[in-house]
Amino acid sequence: MAEAIKRIAFAGIGNMGWPMAANLVKGGFDVTVCDAAPCRAESFAREVGGRAAASPAEAAQGADAVVTIVPTSAQVAQVVDAAMPALRPGMLFIDMTSGQPGKTREVAAELGALGVTMVDCPVSGGVPRAKSGQLAIMAGGEAAALDRAEPVLKAMGTSIHRCGGIGAGQAMKALNNLVSAGGFLIGVEALLVGQRFGLDANTMVDVLNESSGMNNSTRLKFKQHVLSRRFESGFSLDLMVKDIGIALEVARETATPAPYAALCREIWAAAQAMLEPGQDHTGMAKLSERLANEVLGGNK
Repeated sequence: MAEAIKRIAFAGIGNMGWPMAANLVKGGFDVTVCDAAPCRAESFAREVGGRAAASPAEAAQGADAVVTIVPTSAQVAQVVDAAMPALRPGMLFIDMTSGQPGKTREVAAELGALGVTMVDCPVSGGVPRAKSGQLAIMAGGEAAALDRAEPVLKAMGTSIHRCGGIGAGQAMKALNNLVSAGGFLIGVEALLVGQRFGLDANTMVDVLNESSGMNNSTRLKFKQHVLSRRFESGFSLDLMVKDIGIALEVARETATPAPYAALCREIWAAAQAMLEPGQDHTGMAKLSERLANEVLGGNK
């Protein structure tokens, strides 16, 4: 029987990773963090606890598990390469990145040759639920490896959904974000049509939330980030476009026709190209507003 995980190397303490790693510290795990951003690991150790490392290899030295949450699968591969000198048989590699299932399977095979088992466990819930430890976690991998990872995952999330073999968690996460992106886009268009007709956008959101048009965007994004003009949900437009692209990769690999998904990606990618860099994903509404020459809330 594999030993329980006590020492964790955590790579990637950005908007999501920081509060997730903080919850591991709070949960009693011995956590060493590293990050590509200079001094960020030291700031975490000073403000939260745990230890700071200058590299993935230093963080992974003596660890039972490595946790990664970085923007792309390519960066996960870079963490693996950098940590290689410290990886040893029996370690568990928990990738919480919203990555590409095919690439993850390649990395899992590479790690498996070293005796290191990989699971993929991307998350949903955004920064607020990362802070509260209430993330939804979509997990892929061998049952025994997920059993071993479960205490670590429970320190960061309240619902863990086992989706299948390695890569299945990431496929589920990409498809979840595809559905979220489609709901956001059609909801913004409906608000613009209604406002042009003479309906109040805030009232429309209230009605949608009491009716069959309710979705995550009507409940948590339109009033909070679009009508308020804050556009600060904590999840970037660039990452949403990446995740929709991953969903389309899965569609192609499974030979599944997905014409609406393809159109959805084209529209989101157009917003990425047209708007200034660094946009929150809720800034997608600005593209629809430009096309309609209408600003939601009534200010042109």
